[in-house]
Amino acid sequence: MTVSPAGSSVPRIEGPLKVSGIATYTSDFNFPGLLYAVPVCATIGSGTIAGLDTSVAGSMPGVQAVYHRANIGRIYRSAPDEGLGTHLDERRPPFEDDVIRYYGQYVAAAVADTYEQAIAAANAVKVTYDAKEPDVRDQLEPEGQPNLDGERGDPDAAFDSAPVKIDQTYSTPVETHNPIELHASVAVWDGQDFTLYETTQGVVNHRDVAAEMLGVPKERVRVISRFLGSGFGGKLFPWPHSFIAAAAARDLNRPVKLVVSRDMMFQNVGHRPRTQQRIRLGAGSDGKLVALMHDSLNHTSILDDYQENCSEATPYSYSTPNFRATSGLARRNVGTPTSMRGPGAVPGLYALESAMDELAIALGIDPVELRLRNEPNKDEGLDLPFSSRHLVECLAVGAKRFGWSGRDPRVGSMRKNGLILGWGVAGCSWIAERFAAQVAVDLRDDGSARVATATQDIGTGTYTVLANVVSEKTGIPANKIEVVLGDTNLPPGPISGGSMVTASVIPAVSQAIESAQQRILMAAIETEGTPFYGLEADALAFSGGIVHRKNEGPERGMAFEKILAKAKARSTSGLGKAEATFGSEDRKFSQHSFGAQFAEVTWQPEIARLRVSRVVTVIDAGRIINPKPARNQIEGSVVMGVGMALLEATEYDARFGAPINNNLADYMVATNADAPQIEVTFLDYPDRVLNDMGARGVGEIGLAGIAAAITAAVYHATGVRVRNLPVRLEELLA
Repeated sequence: MTVSPAGSSVPRIEGPLKVSGIATYTSDFNFPGLLYAVPVCATIGSGTIAGLDTSVAGSMPGVQAVYHRANIGRIYRSAPDEGLGTHLDERRPPFEDDVIRYYGQYVAAAVADTYEQAIAAANAVKVTYDAKEPDVRDQLEPEGQPNLDGERGDPDAAFDSAPVKIDQTYSTPVETHNPIELHASVAVWDGQDFTLYETTQGVVNHRDVAAEMLGVPKERVRVISRFLGSGFGGKLFPWPHSFIAAAAARDLNRPVKLVVSRDMMFQNVGHRPRTQQRIRLGAGSDGKLVALMHDSLNHTSILDDYQENCSEATPYSYSTPNFRATSGLARRNVGTPTSMRGPGAVPGLYALESAMDELAIALGIDPVELRLRNEPNKDEGLDLPFSSRHLVECLAVGAKRFGWSGRDPRVGSMRKNGLILGWGVAGCSWIAERFAAQVAVDLRDDGSARVATATQDIGTGTYTVLANVVSEKTGIPANKIEVVLGDTNLPPGPISGGSMVTASVIPAVSQAIESAQQRILMAAIETEGTPFYGLEADALAFSGGIVHRKNEGPERGMAFEKILAKAKARSTSGLGKAEATFGSEDRKFSQHSFGAQFAEVTWQPEIARLRVSRVVTVIDAGRIINPKPARNQIEGSVVMGVGMALLEATEYDARFGAPINNNLADYMVATNADAPQIEVTFLDYPDRVLNDMGARGVGEIGLAGIAAAITAAVYHATGVRVRNLPVRLEELLA
């Protein structure tokens, strides 16, 4: 049998489909009689609709309908959920009332025979408003009393009496998801059932929400997402455009396609909210923390309460007897925020790790050494042991690979090729949990296998990882394993969020394979012509695709496909289920991944040129099932972190509330020219508390800590401490 690829760097099994253009993404689906929908977006950020005239638009060539509040039909609200059962961030259905709460809010939608006709009709809809001045201010003030997110000891008294103190406020701007694939919906109604082709990171959740909002049973809704052109969290949950397309398809009894435009991506489908975080650190002269306080605010929309949870990682990051975290919301006339890669921990660790760097400088202690001195031996927030924590090793390995021992701590003291060098370091972490998952595995008489679950591959390599896992557990070569995802007709799987899919499906895959193998063992003892006929099943074992006696090796056994052939069975199936750990209060361990980020910047003040030149990342994420896509995930996160630190910020026009850099020319993201030299190292510490293979996710942790490491390096090079992202050259020149 072929050696299992699990743990080896193997190419993506879906790669040929993508590079050849065969892979079908949502907007690629076309059906006979397909219509196109284009939304009409509000041109004010606050106020009410005074009048809406669709007479011209409705009479234009090819126009089938112009929908608005009076004629869209009933779109219900989804019932409030507990956890992530039926979740969406913008709870208000489209066109529910005439109140405008943010610029770009959908007020109507034109549906026509062609996309061009739909655009023309949407542009012809005349909307008048009673406008008010929108509130899109950057400065955040809490709404009411802040929430107490955690507390131990007496942090105020300990901070007041601490010999060394840091008390600073850090802010991160609005960041907009910009996957190359735009959000899209293709809705098909056959008179009884919906089939919705969606750009979604959660087909099952999308189905459940759609059923509630469209007022039909779940079994009447099928959601399909075969391939996703990335989402970064913005496609985790449904957005109003999906229900506009579905309602139109039902009313017209024809398929409807709606593709959100790039400028709508900045208005209607979420963003990382602006955060404002006050960090107070109190330490003794030995560098040991005696107090840590983390007070965070984030903006949210007028109607929806979106919590960024910036202090998520703070309670367990460093040891301190006195701690408090609070959070609050500030309402603004913006679309509802949503998860963006590493929600909570990424902006939160930017603030915390920046403050730790400032504390190291105030104490005259090396930043790596300061973190080592404050390493906890348990999660002090939960008072639980860690299932696995190897941050100390991450720092040690990273420091060696980066050459940290050669760092001169004096500002502007290091030079190379005429450029000023700056070096910075930050710790990083991310939750390691599981969502509920079901997986079906078929073992076939031709020696192949099929594994199926209603999760989805969002570009992170889930197709390949599932093939790797099945291959390891069955001995079947990965190229003989069919992986089927992205369809709610399959056993329900997890959302692709929180870096949890791999950890979630592994236990379900294991159980499904065990079930299928047990059925093969039963076939072996019940089928004449096999060498095991008449034996007891517990006398047999299944190893590497071979059935054999437990007291003999596989070399004297029989391949499972031959047993199936003898039994005249095409295949045998097993269904596996795994419970969620996410949100559980019955836990014995604190489960997280950890890492260390080392960054180098070069600064050329003569021409005001700042560049991130080198990053060394060391990650403790349990067993890595496939290092190739895992490394790709970390590298992508690092480049995204360069954008977070130096480039990205969505700017709003105070007069209208409009995002004014709402395109890829004016909203700066990191490109290949901005990408540094990146070295990624994974430590090998399987975490078997989480699943039997010891694997955790790697999607988000690579972004955590990067911005703080970069701004620490900027300070080391320039002497300018940037506390409000992104770094702006005028601040460095000042």
